[in-house]
Amino acid sequence: MIIRDFEPEHTEEAAEIALGAYDRERAFTQELPEISDVPILKQLAGNGFGVAAFKGGKMVGFLCSVEPFENVFRSTDVRGVFSPLGANGAVTENHGRIYAALYQAAAKKWVKAGAVSHAVCLYEHDEEAKQQFFRYGFGMRCADAVRPMEIIDCAVCSGYEFSELPGEDYACVYPLYLALNEHYCSSPLFMNRKPNTREEFLDLSERNKERYFAAKSGGKICAYMGVSDEGETFTASGDLYRHITGAYCMPEHRGRGVYKSLLNYVVNTLKNEGYTRLGVDFESINPSGSGFWLKFFHAYTSSVVRRIDERIMQTTRDFLARQ
Repeated sequence: MIIRDFEPEHTEEAAEIALGAYDRERAFTQELPEISDVPILKQLAGNGFGVAAFKGGKMVGFLCSVEPFENVFRSTDVRGVFSPLGANGAVTENHGRIYAALYQAAAKKWVKAGAVSHAVCLYEHDEEAKQQFFRYGFGMRCADAVRPMEIIDCAVCSGYEFSELPGEDYACVYPLYLALNEHYCSSPLFMNRKPNTREEFLDLSERNKERYFAAKSGGKICAYMGVSDEGETFTASGDLYRHITGAYCMPEHRGRGVYKSLLNYVVNTLKNEGYTRLGVDFESINPSGSGFWLKFFHAYTSSVVRRIDERIMQTTRDFLARQ
């Protein structure tokens, strides 16, 4: 097996491997739509941070990433890289071994560029790839999930009012948005994200065409759900798809079925508008959030993350060049 730099001329072969991986995942997650193209490959092909594996002159795997960026997860002071869904793949034969060789070559490039946080989005049911990355020191961090736009079976939640908020009421969501950010700081998340100001929150909501749905008790909002056009994977888009971008329920209202009823209200509203799929992305390190989403949505990705020893950046460039 030979590892080479990923070049734009490799895109066609890589797309064939990526589509095969996607079809294998669709056998488990049938809500995923049919696709015929992987647009992310064309965007990443020429940035110099990808690698490809060849055997007998034929590509057997590839691993590309976005260019290194600062403030990884919006809660750290380190530089990192991310290989999105569709930006990596390998044939089924020697699957784990191929991924091992690809990461070894790609990580060398990433570390030379100063990236100490490495994240790779894998398919949820690609156990061989996940186990290989776990052996290399990665842990699961995030997931994407999808469900059909169908009502879930739950008891009627009395004493609460459910509605979609008009634009002039979006500011009422801001206190819950702040509470969600405070929750991110708690154990076991420890995600110290700097929250947007009220003005930034409203501006982003408008620019992202966010819609907010809420549950009210005694006329006050106690839970909300934000919905937008697109999610974070290439499958999380399209005219019939909508994506949950934010969700929170005040602690004193949990355990009463409020959020199940709010989800049903959102699903019913969107279904009547013609949408057929609803998606969500979430941190697997958030026990309350991931526990809820996995009850009602089918996960199709697992993003794994490794943070290497930053002291490696103190070594000489000549040493890194020899690795």
